[in-house]
Amino acid sequence: MKIKEIIVVEGKNDTKKLQSFFDCDTIETHGSCLSDWTLSYIKKAKNSRGVIIFTDPDGPGEKIRSIINEKVNGCKNAFIKKSKAHTSKKVGIEHANKEDLFEALNSLMTYDKNYQEVLSYSDFLELGLNGKVDSKSKRLLVSNHFNLGSCNAKTLYKRLNMFEINKEMIEEIL
Repeated sequence: MKIKEIIVVEGKNDTKKLQSFFDCDTIETHGSCLSDWTLSYIKKAKNSRGVIIFTDPDGPGEKIRSIINEKVNGCKNAFIKKSKAHTSKKVGIEHANKEDLFEALNSLMTYDKNYQEVLSYSDFLELGLNGKVDSKSKRLLVSNHFNLGSCNAKTLYKRLNMFEINKEMIEEIL
């Protein structure tokens, strides 16, 4: 399967894993210290072929994703659950199987830093996604359903708005 967009990953093992299953090109960030050169390279790639950010489902991976989305508007985002990308000691894209990688790449979301809020914070609270005993389990359900990756309340609220997921859409799955 040929992937048109260039996939941004953290390292060479992620590249090897993806290229073992897909015909794709990657840009490796080599960790969370993104250089100006790497960011300009990602911008160039986004403007020519498009970019898919596919970082590890952990803290450093989320930091990298956040920085790129902030600096390069309009990137697509692929998310994989931590439970589908780990060994007993490590978490990363390179540990996922073909089916889970395909599912993640097939369920892309596009980030737009100029998004308009479609879900108010009062609606977010009314849905029980923060401040209740069962909020964490509800957030996990919503996050998994919309394939938004692992997130706390603040991050989920931001991503729901980023991807224009409104109150009615959330109510349907709760």
